[in-house]
Amino acid sequence: MRFTVFFVRCISWITYFPHKSLRYFSSTTDTSLINKSYHFTLSRLNLVKNKVRCQVTKMIAALLLLIANVPRVIADTSTKTHDTLKTAINEWNMPVGVTEISREVFSLHMIIFWICVAIAVVVFGVMFWSLIKYRHSKKHKAANFHENTLVEIIWTAVPILILVGMAVPATATLKKMYDPSDADIDILVTGYQWRWRYEHINEEISYFSNFATPEDEIRNVAEKSEQYLLQVDNPLVVPINKKIRFLLTSNDVIHSWWVPELAVKKDAIPGFINESWTRITEPGLYRGQCTELCGRNHGFMPVVIKAVSEDDYQTFVASQRADIIAQQQASTQTKPMTELMSSGEQVYATYCSACHQANGMGIPPAFPALAGSKIATTAEGRQQHIDIVLYGKAGTAMPAFGDMLSAADVAAVVTYERNAWGNNTNDLVQPSEITAISEGKLTAAKE
Repeated sequence: MRFTVFFVRCISWITYFPHKSLRYFSSTTDTSLINKSYHFTLSRLNLVKNKVRCQVTKMIAALLLLIANVPRVIADTSTKTHDTLKTAINEWNMPVGVTEISREVFSLHMIIFWICVAIAVVVFGVMFWSLIKYRHSKKHKAANFHENTLVEIIWTAVPILILVGMAVPATATLKKMYDPSDADIDILVTGYQWRWRYEHINEEISYFSNFATPEDEIRNVAEKSEQYLLQVDNPLVVPINKKIRFLLTSNDVIHSWWVPELAVKKDAIPGFINESWTRITEPGLYRGQCTELCGRNHGFMPVVIKAVSEDDYQTFVASQRADIIAQQQASTQTKPMTELMSSGEQVYATYCSACHQANGMGIPPAFPALAGSKIATTAEGRQQHIDIVLYGKAGTAMPAFGDMLSAADVAAVVTYERNAWGNNTNDLVQPSEITAISEGKLTAAKE
């Protein structure tokens, strides 16, 4: 009777029997009640069994449907182009990549994968064979043995040999990955919250790469594109068949620069420079992301590399140098309100709206509102407004944009902030004023 009570209590718990009944069973031996509970429990177990059987039937049907469609999938795959097939494979596996290192990494990945598969087949094969061959229903008796020295030596030596066999080619690849010497081009990659700055040291040009996925896609107003969250305004442009050394650092917090098709992933750490390198063999666009949690917009910090021919690269360098000259000329110009507001709106959307919001209301207290604020609407706050945009604000998330934006862009965005969202100060800030302030601060700092 005690065993029956204990059995009913256990099974009732498994099948969610009411707790009050459980408490009652702990202090009763009423046979009629136990019989009722026993039949109730059996009905619950049958219900569970039927549900499990239904799920298993569905799984078997799905598996048979998958097997039946294998020939059609193979036939469809055989008609695909090389690029489409490579894309399909990459969706299920790590990419082969477009560099010598990435191809070696992929080969290592596949070798170790198949070693793991072989080990799994052997281990689970022996295990299931033993379970079936020596099952209790065949009256087999368990052997009683231990401390076999030969077996222990074998199961220690074999894994060591396997690990050494995997380490040898992996070490050779790692040595290549960590050798950036004899580079043809040096590029300084600097992480900012939340954008990248690329400086081509040899060519003496630099530019920012900003997130460029339309806001409508993020807010589900428009249909998401194929490259959702992986679009930038200025990709890093590099030539093919050249050894490129990347020097990675950060201006604020730790970032991580990752491009899977190049097999490059390095942390960008403030005050520290990491090195990596690549040699791209195929022209194209190669995308990656920041893979170190770096703040509110970490997920909106893509990496895009555009690999081009040597001639196209030289054309790009020439156009960047021409842009630098144009920015220098624009820093002394006087512009009308309409032009300043138009360009200021673009600059604000790219650099400021993530924190201060598109409507200027901010996210207080971390990101104060600009709409209706004293600093953006009064004459007394004008100089402070310009200084904060140029030099940032200590102890807050507000960075210094003086190194990121040209004088014309700073003038435009300050003008926009002082006249948008109903601020309507009719106050114009000219590029020449920003240039004079910057040069004056620089002179004072030197003195």
